[in-house]
Amino acid sequence: MIILSTDSLRGYGLNRIFELAKAAGYDGIDVAIDFGLFDTFNGEYLKKLSDEYQMPIHAISAPMQIKSEKIKELVEIAKTVQAKVVIIQPPKILDFKMASWLKKEVPRLREKEFISIALENAPAETFLGFIPLHTMSNTEELKRFKHISLDVTRIGESRKDLIRAYTSFKKFLVHVHLSNIYHGKKYSLPQEGIMPLESFLTKLKQDRYPGAISIKVSPKFLHAGDDEKVVESLKEAKKYYDKYYTKVEVTEEEPPAEGEQC
Repeated sequence: MIILSTDSLRGYGLNRIFELAKAAGYDGIDVAIDFGLFDTFNGEYLKKLSDEYQMPIHAISAPMQIKSEKIKELVEIAKTVQAKVVIIQPPKILDFKMASWLKKEVPRLREKEFISIALENAPAETFLGFIPLHTMSNTEELKRFKHISLDVTRIGESRKDLIRAYTSFKKFLVHVHLSNIYHGKKYSLPQEGIMPLESFLTKLKQDRYPGAISIKVSPKFLHAGDDEKVVESLKEAKKYYDKYYTKVEVTEEEPPAEGEQC
């Protein structure tokens, strides 16, 4: 399933974003919550748009630095629109209270509401040049959280190996934010850049990844403001996805020959 993050078309109203994503043949929407834009956290309005355009809202993505009460509100929005996952960002390194709440309360909230709440890998930000700006951001902490959203560009800017990162996370992976790095510019279109996205997408398909792949790019790379170019750019990204994901045949593992051990 290919969906569009509304972050990719910041500056447009949600109604236009749904319309453009529909015109480009996308399967659904990933709503990036912005507490300065009231429509993004109005569950009933989001549901109305989803019904009107026949575009399911697959994910609700929280902004950075959100309080626990707001996460609960986003879960309620997700329930209203029948989204499958709520994506949250790792807290700042000294926000011990929030980190503790996430570790203790999110598992309970998942069980109570029967919804996936996923933690995304952190941006490659530091202070004093070497101390990570976010906690709960290393591989082991993400795996302990159980549900992971993978932001591909953040892996690239951290100079980590994408396939190796995916292999570590795949058991817990529930969502992917897909983009590339082109001439040092983050969140470029998937088909333009230096990251091995062909191999990554093919591996996702072969491993029967069960979640959605959300195109999350900078609006400038979609030529935001020119609707015709926006739709054309979105279609090109979808063609790339289709080539390396949709059309990839999943090979069945052959059973071991008689006498071989499993």
